[in-house]
Amino acid sequence: MRYVSTRGAAPLADFGTVLESALAPDGGLYLPEDWPVLEADEIAGLAGRSYAEAAFQVLQPFVEGAIADDEFRLLIEDAYATFDREGVAPLRRLSSGEWLLELFHGPTLAFKDVAMQLLARLLERGAAARRGPLMIVGATSGDTGAAAVEAVKGRAGMDLVMLYPHGRISDMQRRQMTTHGAQNVHVIAIDGTFDDCQAIVKSILSDAELRRGTALTGVNSINWGRVMAQIVYYVTAAAELGAPACKPVFVVPTGNFGNVFAGYGAVRMGLPVTRFVIATNENDILARMVASGHYAAGEVHPTLSPAMDIQKASNFERLLFEVSGRDGAAISDMMTRFSATGVLDLTEDAHGRIADLFDARRVDDALTLTTIRDVYRETGRLIDPHTAVGVAAARSARVPADTPVVILSTAHPAKFPDAVYRATAAYPDVPPALARLESRPEQVERLPADPAIVRGAVKEHIRTAELKLHH
Repeated sequence: MRYVSTRGAAPLADFGTVLESALAPDGGLYLPEDWPVLEADEIAGLAGRSYAEAAFQVLQPFVEGAIADDEFRLLIEDAYATFDREGVAPLRRLSSGEWLLELFHGPTLAFKDVAMQLLARLLERGAAARRGPLMIVGATSGDTGAAAVEAVKGRAGMDLVMLYPHGRISDMQRRQMTTHGAQNVHVIAIDGTFDDCQAIVKSILSDAELRRGTALTGVNSINWGRVMAQIVYYVTAAAELGAPACKPVFVVPTGNFGNVFAGYGAVRMGLPVTRFVIATNENDILARMVASGHYAAGEVHPTLSPAMDIQKASNFERLLFEVSGRDGAAISDMMTRFSATGVLDLTEDAHGRIADLFDARRVDDALTLTTIRDVYRETGRLIDPHTAVGVAAARSARVPADTPVVILSTAHPAKFPDAVYRATAAYPDVPPALARLESRPEQVERLPADPAIVRGAVKEHIRTAELKLHH
């Protein structure tokens, strides 16, 4: 399997290069040169199989030629052994025709674990063959950081620097990142928004001078390894509901477009899907784009669903590439204009292709709270604010009769206890892993949203990692 850049000016790359580069040299994002295909009988045959078995079958074509099958199976089995006894991605009936795809049964109780546990093992495999340390950088609006810290802490040959927007994530999300106690993890609070953090990470990954002397990669969903791993749960959920004869609607709470693009990847592989509903909060750039074809970044508004407080969805570039005839030069021009102006107008053809498969809904905080309360009254189930955005979007979307609706439930409600209590007057049970965080000391550095200052901090962590390795 070889990979191309969305901006068309980078050489074809193998899986190992893609994984350990994250960004292509031309600033683009990697995608497979050709999408592998799952035949109808293969999809049907995944029903009832273990998640690890299904993951191997879905993902093996993406690593073909880079990792031997037996080794890849072991990496997958080891990654998903970290999930609790409920499984990796169980389907739960919410109401007639509505299903929750629970993605919060991993170590940090959020969907980011599904990809991050595998990605860390893939990166560690590469680091073992390298003489110098691998420096991983990332930005988080909440759950990515916790999942990355948990997956990377203590792993040999790897250091992690994670940026988050100061004061814009929940206390529980922050503590999951800052109480790790690991020497190879460095958490930095940035005085800015998630978009600021993400821009700084991209500037670091694009720094040619820094990359010349350092093995440097990203852990956000700009890294193809993240998106690739998330394709699996769309396929397993659909298979469980009867695919390929069944064509579900998937409702995806999203801010950075990585999770829903993974669903699009499943469609490109042959999974029958009726539609994707993009569920956004008040930071509704994606909902506005689907409605109008006008993609315009606005001010980031803090909400009860902070993981979606984003106005620049990095992975949207991947979809643009796909619906624009894979014209890398055109995408490069578009993204240059968007970087300069914050505005992008889709062509009529590209917008039409998106509107054929995607719907989108905006859900404000008031409706988020109402939905948490309604679900609790109807079912006795507590859901987190991000899942509530998905449920509210599902219930306002246009869905064909007798079509199952699968809502991605992306985080455990205990990660957002105050919002849940505000809606229901009930606190969710706190899993032991979260309860222990209160007594642990936090390790965090605070810096301004200045790329040069943060780059300097990353360079210092690289020097420290090199000294550790040589001693």
